[in-house]
Amino acid sequence: MLEEFVAQDPNDSFSRYALALELEKEARPQDAVIQLREVIARDQDYVASYYHLGRLLTRSGCVDEARDVYRNGMNIASLAGDQKAASEIKEALEALD
Repeated sequence: MLEEFVAQDPNDSFSRYALALELEKEARPQDAVIQLREVIARDQDYVASYYHLGRLLTRSGCVDEARDVYRNGMNIASLAGDQKAASEIKEALEALD
């Protein structure tokens, strides 16, 4: 059903984000990464996407890319005034070092 929502409105960040999380649950992390990258490309202010994309990239061994995603996410979260998300992303980034 989420795939239908995304097909009907490709710019619906929430549906695409939810689809990515479902794909991850279905053990399809590469597909989840694609969807999360697309969320960020279409809506760079969708803060939660950065955390989950960074986490999936870390799990797949793309640690340098995950660091970049986390850094961007921290900046976006801070600009949005979302200190909780910025803090969570910062913790994830620090865990990589």
